[in-house]
Amino acid sequence: MTNRALSFDAVADQYDISRPGYPPALFDAVEDLAARPLRGSRVVDVGAGTGIATRLLRERGARVVAVEPGPGMAARLHRGLPDVPLVRGSGDALPLAGGSADLITYAQSWHWTDRDRSLPEALRVLAPGGALALWWNVSDAEVPWIAAQDERIRRHAHDGAHGAHGTARPDRHLPDGVRFAERRLPWTRRVTLDTHLDNLATHSVFRVLGEDRTARFLADERAELLTVFPDGLVEEAYAVELIVARNL
Repeated sequence: MTNRALSFDAVADQYDISRPGYPPALFDAVEDLAARPLRGSRVVDVGAGTGIATRLLRERGARVVAVEPGPGMAARLHRGLPDVPLVRGSGDALPLAGGSADLITYAQSWHWTDRDRSLPEALRVLAPGGALALWWNVSDAEVPWIAAQDERIRRHAHDGAHGAHGTARPDRHLPDGVRFAERRLPWTRRVTLDTHLDNLATHSVFRVLGEDRTARFLADERAELLTVFPDGLVEEAYAVELIVARNL
């Protein structure tokens, strides 16, 4: 787990409030590709952060254990979900018994792991017939204003805007007997400009950029976006990139 990954600790509350959740269609697709209902399943949510996915999994009836390495993120998760079992740890060395999970999920977090370590760990913890589900909310760069924003961030920070980490696929690491399938699920949310900018500021590119440079960028970005959304309401467009590997 890198310092960049742990940089979210400093903005845990802002992260929890401003980051997008996930559409119901995602959890329908997870159930379909994992070939099991979430209700009653033993689910381990790794890199759970503040519990955005954890909360939604539990609402679908899953019996969730959250795994999170960052103390600030873990504390925020525990405040919001005090009855969810929480384990401090990372996917590279899961502090869990073998065969103890029906489903292991990584929401926005698989790319922070060492796949040579995290995949064998997931397969160890999964029960026979279990599944590993990885997903990312990726902003839709086919939307003109999002593509323009990405380019501004690349110029300012020499990095991408929205963490399109879906290329961190596990297929090259999968042993015999494990198969994977993919889905792409478009969705949108409408938020205030303040929420949109708060969300941007929680991304790792800005966490390592420094407060002054981040503040200057966000002030300029506010002015740019008001030309597109003069009412101050931003229509964010995402696609959830989902990968499910089944332990057959």
